[in-house]
Amino acid sequence: MSTLELNAGLATRRAVDIHVSASPRRSSGNRLRYRELELKLAILQKDYADLHTALVEAAQVHRRLCAPRVVQYGSFEIASETFAVRHVPGDIFTIEETTSGVVLALSDICGKGLAAGMWTTYLAGLVATHTAACADPEAIVTGVNRDLCRMSPVARLATLCLARLDPVTGKLDYCSAGHPPSLLLRTDGRLELLSEGGPLLGVFPAASFTRGCVELRAGDVLLACSDGILESRNNADEEFDYERLEAQLRRAQTGRADAVLFSVLGAVQDFAAAQPLIDDMSLVVVRHRPL
Repeated sequence: MSTLELNAGLATRRAVDIHVSASPRRSSGNRLRYRELELKLAILQKDYADLHTALVEAAQVHRRLCAPRVVQYGSFEIASETFAVRHVPGDIFTIEETTSGVVLALSDICGKGLAAGMWTTYLAGLVATHTAACADPEAIVTGVNRDLCRMSPVARLATLCLARLDPVTGKLDYCSAGHPPSLLLRTDGRLELLSEGGPLLGVFPAASFTRGCVELRAGDVLLACSDGILESRNNADEEFDYERLEAQLRRAQTGRADAVLFSVLGAVQDFAAAQPLIDDMSLVVVRHRPL
């Protein structure tokens, strides 16, 4: 190594040494800011973990409020499932047992996410309270609507499909408040739309609701769903709609209630393909087992 190269190397090392030793405050300040950022990141990560835990717990509470996924009353099978588009669903399906029959209630809070999910607990409580007082469907819906209107403008609007089933006779009294009509597929292939009721809940305190009545005979299948099923879209921006729902119900009619349910849900999923959910989805199937 030449003297020039040696001197240049020494000069470089001295320059570096001088630079490092000349700015101890700057280096110390950077380390302090880095530690502050690390602390803030740790706090954010903990807050996120706590929020995630709270959302999971909220979803678990909602699941416990819902009816069992599969339940049986006499010769009737009832299967249900709900999917949330955001954390906690704004749909809820409940079952209340009374001396005059089994009250089934599928409700859909307008909106999505945690806020809608929180309102489902209130709505489920209203349904349970009014069912305990009187099990007539139109009376229950009228009372729920009146109480919901009292919370205006805070409360969300909602739809409700409520029915009372007598497992012994097969008689089904129902009232639909702004909810998509339920499909009743008879064993002989005839299809009936159950649409009696009134407007959606939370708009008019004095709204009038009417009762519809049908008889579920052996082999009949009743399907109720939220609008998230009907409005599911495919890559061509087409909706699943009633026509496809009816076609799939006919294909799966002879299966058990849970088999019919998963057949329809599978058809919706295949139809939507890679398209994301745009709304919460709920599906309820009531089947009168053949003799």
